[in-house]
Amino acid sequence: MNPDLLPAGKLPNLLLDQLLRRFTVADPRLLVGPQMGVDAAVIDMGATCLVAKTDPITFATDAIGWYAVNVNANDIAVMGATPRWFMATVLLPAGRATPALAEAIYGQIADACAALGVALAGGHTEITVGLDRPIVSGTMLGEVAPERLLRSSNVQPGDHLALLGRVPIEGTALIAREKEAELLARGFDSSLIRRAQGFLHDPGISVVRAAQLAAGAAAIHAMHDPTEGGLATGIWEMARASGVGMAIDFDVVDVPPESQALCAAYGLDPLGLIASGALLAALPPDQTDRLLRACQAAGLPAQVIGHATAPGGALSARRGGQLVPYPQFAFDEITRIFG
Repeated sequence: MNPDLLPAGKLPNLLLDQLLRRFTVADPRLLVGPQMGVDAAVIDMGATCLVAKTDPITFATDAIGWYAVNVNANDIAVMGATPRWFMATVLLPAGRATPALAEAIYGQIADACAALGVALAGGHTEITVGLDRPIVSGTMLGEVAPERLLRSSNVQPGDHLALLGRVPIEGTALIAREKEAELLARGFDSSLIRRAQGFLHDPGISVVRAAQLAAGAAAIHAMHDPTEGGLATGIWEMARASGVGMAIDFDVVDVPPESQALCAAYGLDPLGLIASGALLAALPPDQTDRLLRACQAAGLPAQVIGHATAPGGALSARRGGQLVPYPQFAFDEITRIFG
């Protein structure tokens, strides 16, 4: 086996960081460019800022169009922006592509766009040799007034870190949808599997509403949605981008029983499993009550899970009632099933 081969999933964080530092070009209108832990690019358009994000869906096959719209919209919303336009590159596997498959994916994209008030603006579709499943790569464009722009790199020492929503919603739905037959064969109750499959829509993988609620309720310094690498990696990304340490109590993180059961079945750590559907918000301590009250009124689970420490500080974690080394995941836990 070639020791240089990388497993499926994101590039290792340190490798990606090196590549972004080496191969990027400065542009005065590029207000936010490529950087570890940063959700989207921001371009100065004068009276407004254009926010742009691209992200592919490669693991999921069921509801792949719905995933593609929502995960891209999430990264626009956490910048304080409103998602406006979506473009999709749809790659269908040669030898398996049918008109019904193409129609199903486009129907999912259209439904997801309609739910968010987003316009499908274009893209590209082809039947591609060498694929064993469809792949959808999406690009979402949004806009925000310059004074309302938020950056995941703006966490301040002393900020509270709040978690809105539960984890790992996307990972739970993905396992239940892709591994239903296997789970039934293992003796899982069909009602648990159906509930887990339903996580895609309830509570859902979109954080657009949560991000808008948070930005309107309190003076938020930074937001970020943890995706590949799970909650633990999302926190690490915020800390790395902002140059601060973090003290995190993972014991207060809300992990649904369905997620606990499916993770246990495959030996996965919920903290490292793809976590779209959750939102991280850093804010001054005197703003925390405002945020939590607003979330409670909206029926959105939310709790403070830690705080930012000194510039250049380390990440510390409490788990199982004890201080433990901060959990790190070179690759998302989902790759242990689908990689």
